[in-house]
Amino acid sequence: MATLRRVHLFATLKLNVSLFGCLLFVVVPMFSCLNVGEARLVRTRKATEEVESYNKYYNYEELTQLLTNMALKYAHIANLSSIGQSVEGRELWVMRITKDPNIDLPGKPKFKYVGNMHGDETISRQVLVYLVEHLLTRYGEDQRITELVTRTDIYIMPSMNPDGFERSKEGDCSGDAGGRTNSKNHDLNRKFPDQFQKILVKQEEIPEITAVIKWILEKKFVLSGNLHGGTVVASYPFDDSATHEGHGQYSRSDDDNLFRYLARVYAENNPVMSKGMPKCPDTLNEMFKDGITNGAEWYDVPGGMQDFNYLHGNCLEITMELSCCKYPMASELRKEWDNNREALLAYMEKVHIGVKGFVREATNGTALSGVSIMVAGINHNLTTGQFGDYYRLVLPGTYNISAIAPGYTRMTVSGIQVVKDKATELNFTLAPLVKAPIGGIIVPSTPAITTPISTPSPDTTATLKTSNDTTQSREGSGGSETTGATTQPEHQPIQPQDFRHHGYSDMELFLRKYSNEFPSIARLYTIGKSVEGRELFVMEISNNPGIHMQGKPEFKYIGNMHGNEVVGRELLLNLIEYLCRNYGNDPEVTELVNNTRIHIMPSMNPDGYEVAREGDDRGYRGRNNSNNFDLNRNFPDQFATITDPRQPETIAVMNWLRSIPFVLSANLHGGSLVVNYPYDDDKKGLTEYSKSPDDMVFRQVSKAYSQENPLMIKGYPCTDLYPDEFFQDGITNGAHWYNVPGGMQDWNYLNTNCFEVTIELGCIKYPWAKDLPSYWDQNRRALLQFIHEVHRGVKGMVIDIKDGTGIPNATITVEEINHDITTTQSGEYWRLLVPGTYHLTASARGYTPVRIYATVPEQSVEKVEFRLTRVHSETKGLVPKGPPATQNPLEEQFQSFIKDLSLGQGLEQLVRSTSTESSFRYRHYKEISEFLRGLKLNFPNITSLRSLGQSVEYRTIWALEISNRPDEPEPAKPKIRFVGGIHGNAPVGTELLLEFAAFLCINYGKNPAITRLVNETRIVILPSINPDGRELAKEKECTSTKGMTNAHGKDLDTDFFGNASQRVVEAQPESRAVMDLIQERGYSLSVALDGGSLLVTYPYDKPVQPVENEETLKYLANVYASNHPRMHLGDSRCPSNSQMGNIPDGVLRAAERQSHMGSMKDFSVDFGHCPEITVYTGCCLFPPAEQLPTLWAENKKALLSMLVEVHKGVRGVVTDKSGKYIEGAMIVLNGGVRVFTLAGGFFHALLAPGNHNIEAVADGYQQQRQEVVVSSYEAAVSINIEFDTDNHIFGLPREFVVATAAASMTALVVTACIIWCVCSAKSNRQKDGFHRLRQHRDDYEDEIHLTSMGSKKSLLSHEFQDESESDEDTLYANKL
Repeated sequence: MATLRRVHLFATLKLNVSLFGCLLFVVVPMFSCLNVGEARLVRTRKATEEVESYNKYYNYEELTQLLTNMALKYAHIANLSSIGQSVEGRELWVMRITKDPNIDLPGKPKFKYVGNMHGDETISRQVLVYLVEHLLTRYGEDQRITELVTRTDIYIMPSMNPDGFERSKEGDCSGDAGGRTNSKNHDLNRKFPDQFQKILVKQEEIPEITAVIKWILEKKFVLSGNLHGGTVVASYPFDDSATHEGHGQYSRSDDDNLFRYLARVYAENNPVMSKGMPKCPDTLNEMFKDGITNGAEWYDVPGGMQDFNYLHGNCLEITMELSCCKYPMASELRKEWDNNREALLAYMEKVHIGVKGFVREATNGTALSGVSIMVAGINHNLTTGQFGDYYRLVLPGTYNISAIAPGYTRMTVSGIQVVKDKATELNFTLAPLVKAPIGGIIVPSTPAITTPISTPSPDTTATLKTSNDTTQSREGSGGSETTGATTQPEHQPIQPQDFRHHGYSDMELFLRKYSNEFPSIARLYTIGKSVEGRELFVMEISNNPGIHMQGKPEFKYIGNMHGNEVVGRELLLNLIEYLCRNYGNDPEVTELVNNTRIHIMPSMNPDGYEVAREGDDRGYRGRNNSNNFDLNRNFPDQFATITDPRQPETIAVMNWLRSIPFVLSANLHGGSLVVNYPYDDDKKGLTEYSKSPDDMVFRQVSKAYSQENPLMIKGYPCTDLYPDEFFQDGITNGAHWYNVPGGMQDWNYLNTNCFEVTIELGCIKYPWAKDLPSYWDQNRRALLQFIHEVHRGVKGMVIDIKDGTGIPNATITVEEINHDITTTQSGEYWRLLVPGTYHLTASARGYTPVRIYATVPEQSVEKVEFRLTRVHSETKGLVPKGPPATQNPLEEQFQSFIKDLSLGQGLEQLVRSTSTESSFRYRHYKEISEFLRGLKLNFPNITSLRSLGQSVEYRTIWALEISNRPDEPEPAKPKIRFVGGIHGNAPVGTELLLEFAAFLCINYGKNPAITRLVNETRIVILPSINPDGRELAKEKECTSTKGMTNAHGKDLDTDFFGNASQRVVEAQPESRAVMDLIQERGYSLSVALDGGSLLVTYPYDKPVQPVENEETLKYLANVYASNHPRMHLGDSRCPSNSQMGNIPDGVLRAAERQSHMGSMKDFSVDFGHCPEITVYTGCCLFPPAEQLPTLWAENKKALLSMLVEVHKGVRGVVTDKSGKYIEGAMIVLNGGVRVFTLAGGFFHALLAPGNHNIEAVADGYQQQRQEVVVSSYEAAVSINIEFDTDNHIFGLPREFVVATAAASMTALVVTACIIWCVCSAKSNRQKDGFHRLRQHRDDYEDEIHLTSMGSKKSLLSHEFQDESESDEDTLYANKL
């Protein structure tokens, strides 16, 4: 133990305390003599009070004296200690400020500030000294400070790099004078262990980092700030990315939204930082929105301290840059303190948000440390401290939180409400698992031992504790201490003890036993049923069962595909037992389970197994399923046409593979001893090598298995049965062995992201039970090693460069390998590759592709992140000006909200966080009416109830609107319609919609997501449109048609006609009421609920009707089905239904199910311009009321998905040049479907993901066109349409028409003038001739007398001639 020595007030403090100094305690003032790295406690007898002047920097000696004095004066709340020394031996002082500062007490979260990490960035050092003084002097006087100090365990380290500070120069703003690094010239913010890059540095050269790491891991801080200088901004994790691009690459953590919030808290309270424009001299144009930035997006910093805190220390840390000048003159100190004082306090207070509590042992109440606290939907866990306490910072919302510890039953609490600025308390009590003796060995029910993981130092090994207690060790030349951990030679895994053949019932009990005994890592589920109705069980083994965790690959084993090949079935049961029994005790098993989501299906053909016989060496009894089809010849094939009907086992597996992003798989068979890899057949149908594009990968994973099986690797599998058969290295190409069309492994590779091989486990298909232990011994190592292979190649994320969210269905292409894989819904990918360097390209619809190099290492995976930039839509006549598409000031946040709900576990988390107590029963008309009125009375601010009309028997058809402004039109909001009860004998839809309405109302104002959806959506619910029929129908009548029609005997779904010519009789009153509602327009989506099957249909019901917008309609149906746990599997087999086959994805065009005229969905599309889908909730039309809770649970997520989906597609506003809104403009989608603008010029249309052409047409205006890109996970694309006056007449430009008309008129006028002039000229000439004749009558009177009267008549007859010159004209001309 270190000796404590008194320190005199005026003594000179020494840096290096020697043993000699410890002995001279009478003469020389002394420090505590401690071992390196231990805390040094400093006390003095008295201190002189000194008023802070804020006009000078403190050097190391002055800082030490000042802190010592304050620790003495405020000993009741302050404790000064050192966590280590710098390279030059200066102490790394930490001031602890809290009530009772000398002891650790439960219930107080630990907070820390670290300053002066870069020695020449000095503002942080000074403001932290001022903060210490502020807290100590105001305690007991200022209520805010008193409460903060009392409730919080505060640690403040003014200088992490005291050596660098001593070398720095006051007034050096850019750091040219040096002092940034420590005395060994290491940048301390580049030498922490990094998730993306190995940091190589000798530990003795970075004692500051070694001390801080130890401090972080020991204290389990909750929140932290790292103070720097050089600009003014708050930076949050991650600080670097896998690609290490210099800047511009957003590296998103799992707590990204929380980090952004915490950074804004600091920035908003700093008057300079909040502006986002530091205006630093060297970067005048640099801007930070809201005064914050993602670290890697700003610039890449590998080895940073804030990322280490988050990944290894339970602690959320951000970096605050406080000033443009790194070491400003002391005269600036007061201003900087004033700028940061409130921000420092406000940020500290955020340590008290989120969820907090204790985890204790159920039997004796003992505090449990090291328990993982998991928040569903956030892939970042933390662990409890020494008192079993935890503090999980989260934003306001509703969460499902679990406490998980090996050896204890997992405990999950759902629907935890977290409010603003206050921590919700949640305590856990974990019951220990009671494990039965196995083979005489008692298995202890204790948590896993925490084993050390070293830092990447070449000389020593530091101890780190990971959040998931993963057992790993990297050793350097130095040793590492491990507490309670056993060394590998002493450790012996627990082996399975009970070897026997398990029939179906025995296997089911075995699986249920292990699922119940190890609930923290094991989950039993089923993917479907066999022909004879046996469940196709799957056991999931993972440290977070039931949840796909980001970065964790999905792996599967399938056994017993051929019912008489049973070794795989038994080995997989052995493997389940082995993994469960050894988790937390065996390092390899613990690592695999923590880092892999393992799915094990022991039997794909349970029917065939039941008829097979023990001892069968190469027979066929039980090989096929109960329909006598070979399941490994039943999958779609690339070369051959498989004519056999698809079997239920095959369908179930295909749908299973589509629902989970498996990466690697093995299909276990029997009859030989070899690993067989794709392809299994070739286009010629010959027995020859059929090479896949990933042949090298398949050979690698195949060898990984065969090399661990001592018999398989020899290559001579069955010398007694097949003496000439040989397989080099124990592996073979499938088609090279023999041709297998319709095989499962090829289908996996060609239709999913999964690489699968087939493993033949032995020559005897159904060996005797006594031989089973030898099969386990031969295959145990191989089974484990093959799982390790899923962690090879490259993995990562494809994300949107703008907001850092994942991009689903992006394509990952490897140059020279003609096989692409796609990303998951959250943007993740895993791509198996052999070691080497590759060109990888990530591409996605609507984004610019990105191409990078990646080097795949030996025996590990390379993490590669792609950041894609969205391609801007091409504008043709549509301009980004005019009024905004919506008036919502929080548009960006809402877009992020929709994206979060659409990706990953967002919607699932919402469903889990909104559980409500319900009493399900069927309601008759009177009770339905009372229920709806009750909603209106209890929730008057968000509901509006109106009557649409009455039924034949005068029952009211109700419409309930749910919105935050239900009595206002609000055309800018999307409007969705839910309709139930069109067939009175199928009332499940009615009850589901009533429950849905209550669910939305009850959660409004309590659940933020539900509140946001209701605020931004107009939801109209018609629970029952055939109330008369409902009164006639009877419960438990699954196939009865009684009540299907209305009181007139009319099937209402055949009564919706828009054209009078199509209608024979007048519409029924129920149909007319609903048609009037549909024709009000404004609806973006309609969902009708019916019964009698399990699928979703989309328009049209009409026979032989082309569907203009089929892609979108089918997509909407797919969204519903994919969010239903059973519907998307496509098993629509109902006793009353002739459709026994599989319906792909559970979606069908309505006419293919049952074509008819006059359907509601057809009317909605044709006359309401609104897409409508019909959901068939189950085979039974009127199931027992006991089934309603299950039906609600199945449809809850799907119904909510429709509320999310209605906010997608494209929307906008139409105006003219003057800004006038144009109502009634026609928006044409892809040249076919039409929607019309509403009041305010608003329009909204749902579209399938992809590129779409938008045309806008309005009378008197020019037609506008644009191409938009619609995403499956983003809110609607907003466009603004500004019309120009239409300059076209008869389809020609107005200018051309006007010019042409003017020219034509001019020509006509000119022509008329010419004619008039000509005629006038002729007339004048004739008149002039007579005039001249009269004037010269005396001269030629004799000549006129010579002419006859006929000649005179002839002369007069030519007066109006203009064709030729007459004799008289010639005469007049001669006279002239």
